[in-house]
Amino acid sequence: MTLWRHRLLVGQRRGYRVCFDSFLIYFLEKKYQIKATFQMLDTSSILISIFSSIWYFIPIILLIAFFKSPYFKGKAGEAMVNTANRTRLDKSIYNSIEDITIKMHDGTTTQIDHILVSKFGIFVIETKNMKGWIFGSKEQKRWTQNIYGKKHSFQNPLHQNYKHTKAIEELLGFKENIHSIITFVGDCDFKTDMPHNVFQGGGYINYIKSFHKPIFTTSSVSKMTHKIKNAGLEKTRNTNKMHVSSLKNRHGKSSNITINEVKIICKRCGNVMKERENKKTGAKFLGCSNFPICKNTEQI
Repeated sequence: MTLWRHRLLVGQRRGYRVCFDSFLIYFLEKKYQIKATFQMLDTSSILISIFSSIWYFIPIILLIAFFKSPYFKGKAGEAMVNTANRTRLDKSIYNSIEDITIKMHDGTTTQIDHILVSKFGIFVIETKNMKGWIFGSKEQKRWTQNIYGKKHSFQNPLHQNYKHTKAIEELLGFKENIHSIITFVGDCDFKTDMPHNVFQGGGYINYIKSFHKPIFTTSSVSKMTHKIKNAGLEKTRNTNKMHVSSLKNRHGKSSNITINEVKIICKRCGNVMKERENKKTGAKFLGCSNFPICKNTEQI
């Protein structure tokens, strides 16, 4: 092969290599340029775009959470009982007092859902808005709610309402003709024989109407109603704080007791704390009902 032809072939090979190297460099530059372009995109614009497409779901989610909260369930139950009292009982005979907090002589406070003052007696009503099967008796310290196969215990409402009736006795100065009533609203069924003064829905109305012998004069009814209303603390945040503090002192150091004296609220997520048992040690403790999403626990 002649020298000039050898040089030509080498030159061609070098040319091909130069072209390939140039193409490779060009490809890599474009690749990293595209990557850099994506990296330079503003993350906030992406988030804004996502938020703008789902923002209308947020109010719906908040409303659902509110409707499922213990606070709403309690208020809804009380509203149903208030409606029954106003529509099925004669207003000229039964003076209704609703959602009142009274300070007792020992410095503690108690919150009462409903009080009916009439010439036939005084009726102190505790409302429970619960679902599922309810098990309990007069003597038991705690009752059981079974809902969807899960068991939860709660304070015997008769014991709870005893504190309420004692507050009225202390305020008015007598014990006779003050009647304790418990009513469960919501989709629940009693699975044990309940005491005579525990009812479902509006069944308590007939119980109240069964007292038809006049005990108090019209003047006495008016004075007692006025006295109870005047004893009620003002409905403010400070009143709620005072009542919660009273409950903490009464029930121990559980730090999340609500003003209805039964539910204990999780300080992390706001759901109800439930009594649970350690399977290894048998020790009882309070665990969040939102478990496993929330793993907050408290000692009893």
